[in-house]
Amino acid sequence: MPRVLLFSTTTGYQLRAFNDAAETLGVELLFATDRCDHLEDPWQDAAIPVRFYEPDAAIAAIRDAAATRPVDGVIAVGDRPMVLAARAADALGLMWHSVEGATASTNKHRSRTALAEAGLPSPRFAVVPVATATGNRHRPPAPVDFPCVLKPIGLSGSRGVIRANSETEFAEAFQRIEALLARPQIRAARDGLDAEILVEEYIIGREYALDGVMTDGALTTFAIFDKPDPLVGPYFEETIYVTPPQLVSAAYVSISAHVERAARALGLVHGPIHAECRTTLEGRVYVLEVAGRPIGGLCSRVLRFQPGLVSLEEVLLGHAVGDPIDRFTRESDAAAVMMIPIPKRGLLKNVAGEATARQVPGVEEVRITAKRDQLLEPLPEAGSYLGFIFARATMAAEAERAVRAAHAALEFQIDDEIAVKAAGQA
Repeated sequence: MPRVLLFSTTTGYQLRAFNDAAETLGVELLFATDRCDHLEDPWQDAAIPVRFYEPDAAIAAIRDAAATRPVDGVIAVGDRPMVLAARAADALGLMWHSVEGATASTNKHRSRTALAEAGLPSPRFAVVPVATATGNRHRPPAPVDFPCVLKPIGLSGSRGVIRANSETEFAEAFQRIEALLARPQIRAARDGLDAEILVEEYIIGREYALDGVMTDGALTTFAIFDKPDPLVGPYFEETIYVTPPQLVSAAYVSISAHVERAARALGLVHGPIHAECRTTLEGRVYVLEVAGRPIGGLCSRVLRFQPGLVSLEEVLLGHAVGDPIDRFTRESDAAAVMMIPIPKRGLLKNVAGEATARQVPGVEEVRITAKRDQLLEPLPEAGSYLGFIFARATMAAEAERAVRAAHAALEFQIDDEIAVKAAGQA
């Protein structure tokens, strides 16, 4: 039985999907997760406990485990696990993304620099240290001008990404990102990526996402997703992915070609990739970022493949152990997923209308992942969604309408959080 080493946080949504895929394929999974190493296998899955901020110790533990349970391939779910997976593949002599590529893809400054040096279309950009002089907090440094976009270099999913059109907006955005990066849960990552903010030229255009896999430097595109909601700022919340996109063949080919060039420029050469792009009216393609991992969380359910309507996780596990994947093509139906946005900060108290939402024609699943009494906050600080809505239809526009209609049927009661005063306060 082939064995795949899967890197993930203990809370990764895709763990169950990969486990189900492994059982279907007859593949054994060896987990490497950031669980407590003082408990004796609390989930009864013989996982290797690792710390993503202690890579040397993690690789030593992985070597020891692989000595008795040899590994045929690796895969990662999430950005931080992806870097450790690259180091493990290098240590074990397995095909996967390079360590340099995985590391660069999690650092927006290094990634932007590498893509520009490779000759890919690139916005003008610069970095500003968080602990910078007050004067530099009011306007973008040369060669960038207004409008511009400020981005933490180490966060993903549009978290902390803010557009600024003036000195006042720039100063407010800088202060807001600085406060976000100072949060204990972000500093606890110990990755050193909380010290700089990337400032880049705002590109007018429409956004798309691409999911696929690199095989020895060549890209196989699984799907290109349209993002039908305008992403013009000041925040850039991704709400709906729908595929196939309304693109002429030449534009589809151009996006795939630019993403392949970008992945190779970064060193993401063998394994899943997920890319974000922006295309202009003139057809110019800007690759915003490429990650050496599949589409995140429950969103992977939006992809199914023929023959047999197999899952993305089945295709990726097969690829990880060297099986050819050229026989798989995305299903003929259109598909859409809505990442349910958080409308306001507060405590989730109730969700109404789920039964009605599930009855919308085309809707396959409504999954509320936020928990009752959970503190919610919207972008740009948010690191999660309220849940997900999935739909399929003959045409992309029908799938999009279905998730919108289901979302309109939902009602969320979010109460203001209760302020807790420190001891001694009046």
